[in-house]
Amino acid sequence: MFRNQYDTDVTTWSPAGRLFQVEYAMEAVKQGSAAIGLRSKSHVVLACVNKSNSELSSHQKKIFKVDDHIGVAISGLTADGRVLSRYMRNECINYFYSYESQLPVGRLVVQLADKAQVCTQRSWKRPYGVGLLVGGLDESGAHLYYNCPSGNYFEYQAFAIGSRSQAAKTYLERKFETFMESSRENLIKDALFALRETLQGEKLTSSTCTIAVVGVGEAFHILDQETVQALINEFEIAGEEAPADEAAAPDQADDSESSATAADQVTPSDPDVAPMDM
Repeated sequence: MFRNQYDTDVTTWSPAGRLFQVEYAMEAVKQGSAAIGLRSKSHVVLACVNKSNSELSSHQKKIFKVDDHIGVAISGLTADGRVLSRYMRNECINYFYSYESQLPVGRLVVQLADKAQVCTQRSWKRPYGVGLLVGGLDESGAHLYYNCPSGNYFEYQAFAIGSRSQAAKTYLERKFETFMESSRENLIKDALFALRETLQGEKLTSSTCTIAVVGVGEAFHILDQETVQALINEFEIAGEEAPADEAAAPDQADDSESSATAADQVTPSDPDVAPMDM
């Protein structure tokens, strides 16, 4: 993508009021493997797709534990995500050392957003090319945040980022009204269904996905492959069976697929796209 002289520096504004290097970093998030987050009143579930560069290599870790009450799922440059997760872990340790209590999720997200924002106004730095879904539990309840490379952050009931995430968003938008009252098992079930939407026909197995859970009386942890495979078999989502509402409305599914394709084709060059809210 050729931008003349306006994309050579992160501090250079274009005449249209855009920072192209920040938009490129946001595009890197779209190219990463899909990550999904859902929350209820008492639990947060994070899920991601495992992809390897070749059949001879293992996949890179996409879900990280920050503290007993916080975890993150990433999409984009894994190296950047690993550095930011280490920063978040240190902030939690320092807060607990000073106050002998757990760091509130919202405060950690603000600190993370401030760290990302600094990289958008320093000419010797580059924006972090990773998006983070931060899930956690504190005194105010369960929370799910999305941190953007631009320094923005948003709280969600459910959200998906990464490659082909629009298909998962379509599923989540149809189901999100039931998430607040969902049990832990149903929340994991919906996460697996949404994750399957991003695979586009590939078979969902325990080796192609990672699931993590945090909730009331349950510290953040990643489910082992045997548990995930048992859940997949129990929910019967490894085969071709579609959820009941999808089977009842095939036309709606077709529309969601077309919208997903259109959304994935959006690039920062589109003039109608807001520069920081892609």
